[in-house]
Amino acid sequence: MRIASLVVRARPADLETLSASLHEIPGVELHGASAEAGRLIVTVEDGEGYAMADSLLAVSLARHVLGVTLAYEYTDEGLQLDGELPEPVPGPQRAVGQSGAGGAQDKEAVK
Repeated sequence: MRIASLVVRARPADLETLSASLHEIPGVELHGASAEAGRLIVTVEDGEGYAMADSLLAVSLARHVLGVTLAYEYTDEGLQLDGELPEPVPGPQRAVGQSGAGGAQDKEAVK
């Protein structure tokens, strides 16, 4: 499963026409609109017979679209774990109480 959420920008006068054309693209659903700002909230999901990437491209190339912002993307492809997890890479070491490290309780412990 793959799903993406988009903010689609268009001229406010074109939102109604754009909404109708986006409904025709497979996997596209409209969830909200701001007529004043010229923005639509859209999700795109993959399905049988079409790929999410094709639908994303169709949205961005649709007539009246001025711009598209990808707000969220999820895929469950490749989530199967076939072995042990790798060891985490250690980050830089900081002294307790050093500026930018720890919380208020760390600073109290240094006093």
